[in-house]
Amino acid sequence: AAGGDGAGAPGRPYELVVFGASGFTGQFVVEEVARAAAGGELRGGLRWAVAGRSREKLRAVLERAAERLGKAALGAEVGLLLCDVGDAASLAAMARQTRLVLNCVGPYRFFGEPVVEACVENGASCIDISGEPQYLEGMYLKYNEKAAEKGVYVIGSCGFDSIPADMGVLYTRDKLKGTLTGVESFLMVKSGPEGACIHDGTWKSAVYGLADQDNLRKLRKKIGYAPVPVVGAKLKRRGLVFYNQEFKQYSIPFMGSDVSVVKRSQRYLHTELQETPVQYGAYVNVGGLGSVIKLMFAGILFFLLVKFSFGRKLLIKYPEFFSAGRFTKKGPTQKQMDGTSFTMTFFGEGYSEGQDPQNGKPNVKICTQVKGPEPGYVATPIAMVQAALSLLEDAACLPKRGGVYSPGAAFSKTKLVQRLNKRGVEFSVISKPEV
Repeated sequence: AAGGDGAGAPGRPYELVVFGASGFTGQFVVEEVARAAAGGELRGGLRWAVAGRSREKLRAVLERAAERLGKAALGAEVGLLLCDVGDAASLAAMARQTRLVLNCVGPYRFFGEPVVEACVENGASCIDISGEPQYLEGMYLKYNEKAAEKGVYVIGSCGFDSIPADMGVLYTRDKLKGTLTGVESFLMVKSGPEGACIHDGTWKSAVYGLADQDNLRKLRKKIGYAPVPVVGAKLKRRGLVFYNQEFKQYSIPFMGSDVSVVKRSQRYLHTELQETPVQYGAYVNVGGLGSVIKLMFAGILFFLLVKFSFGRKLLIKYPEFFSAGRFTKKGPTQKQMDGTSFTMTFFGEGYSEGQDPQNGKPNVKICTQVKGPEPGYVATPIAMVQAALSLLEDAACLPKRGGVYSPGAAFSKTKLVQRLNKRGVEFSVISKPEV
């Protein structure tokens, strides 16, 4: 079987382990794994475990997950592993006991690599939800060859960053009759009367990530990516702020990892599978002029502070103040999460069957959508866990070699989109040829 030992490997008691299970995001991932295990959709039962530093906290998380699923307990079938990201031997011991690790311990630029290393060395695959391009691409540079040798898959950005974008582009491509050459996506996050906020772990990742742009450029030089050819009309770059006729509101470029992740997928699919590469731009709708002005001020302040270590200390210490309440140390309440949802709309253009994309203007358009629940702690665990199930269950459809992959590269031939649709992250075609 693919992936080293394959299914039911002797000496691997678990199919998957959630590492960092008692962290803010980890607890929601545990709940989602418990739901999948109880759902009975899997071939055979799911053998899984939680891992972290404190037995008490891990027990509490399992109790909470059971309660949320309306069960008395998750039972003895769920393993409990004590493991610390600072202790390499404990990480190795964890990796040896499972086919797959779901790594929920961020910011990944500080804590991600030891887990990847332990997994690759010990023949386990690894999935994380990082939205940090520098970490994701750094892992590719260091571990791609080794992972291929061991027949394991290391797949980053399997959360809201960047599964909706990456799989959304592939979905759009598959739904267009003809050749898709360019796509722009627009993200809208709606919140209820309670508002919405994000846990400050994500804020920390953003602060350190933006402080380190120079090193990302150096890293990309070192990897020496082959340029992805532009096929079809060149997608035009939009400004920092622009009025969007489609939505009657202002939009700005999306700051997350989506563009870099989609680009890696498109490069892989082009070089390895000779598929036509799709150009991609990602934007987020921010509302009226008032919102734009507020955002500009916050943005300027952020960029000024993030360049200096004392500025970063301030930003890290007072997330709520500097993000105008968007990021908090406590994270969102259940009520806030219940009232929040997202829609990502993709406008694609391309060439009808029989038209040569190298000649003339695009002559077909398509509009698709990915809709889902609250992005950070509801959609992200769904995306991560469905990616995990795809890796375990659709193993025959994964790339032939192991390696460090983006989601689109790893999952383009699997049933991941169908799996996500069943769990409420829904992909649909809004309009065919004409928008």
